[in-house]
Amino acid sequence: MLQVLEIDAYYGGLKALNEISLHVKESEIVTIIGPNGSGKTTTLRTIIGLLRPKKGSILFKGDHLEGEPTHLRAKRGISFVPEGGRVFSKLSVLENLELGSFSRRDKKEIPGELEMVYSMFPFLRDRRKSLAGTLSGGERQMLAISRCLMLPPIFLLLDEPSLGLGPLVVDEIYRKILEIRMNKVTILLVEQNALKALQIADSGYVYTNGRIALQGTGSELLNNDHVKKTFLGE
Repeated sequence: MLQVLEIDAYYGGLKALNEISLHVKESEIVTIIGPNGSGKTTTLRTIIGLLRPKKGSILFKGDHLEGEPTHLRAKRGISFVPEGGRVFSKLSVLENLELGSFSRRDKKEIPGELEMVYSMFPFLRDRRKSLAGTLSGGERQMLAISRCLMLPPIFLLLDEPSLGLGPLVVDEIYRKILEIRMNKVTILLVEQNALKALQIADSGYVYTNGRIALQGTGSELLNNDHVKKTFLGE
């Protein structure tokens, strides 16, 4: 579904990605792990079109994306959840969800998508009139994910969904990620919580200084000595 081929990208004048190549097959969960500043988020921002690669190619279902604006990538079904559960704090939960469907042409389908989101995250129905800024950190993260599901996506980019959240909330979010995949959504996941990410990933990439240092299946990386020592504390 997605092929990233030898891309270089710069962030703030510094080279953040150096000949990055990765691929994601349909219905897979693929994760990218690595230390802060290693280029993980830059990869997602480049795929969604917020940054343009200086060289290399990005293909989605065989079509080149280089130069295509972000809103057109969204119309292809690519959706991006940035880190930190970013929501529109002064808008209601329902208004946040409705904003997620702004680019849809089939407006008649929006009520059905809303019901799907409410069935996956029941608290959103109960809090639909509340300001998004009154939600807890975990609830804001779930709202941010739900807003992207209103597109609806076929390819979901998730950046650090567990950032700053407690273990029970993280467990719930990861259950929802698996549920989203069951709805035939392909997922590329960037995560500091390497254990959680690799446990659910079909395959993964380990970044170091803007390069891919390791790659393999989720289970292979979980059992890799370098990954154990560097990311799993073993």
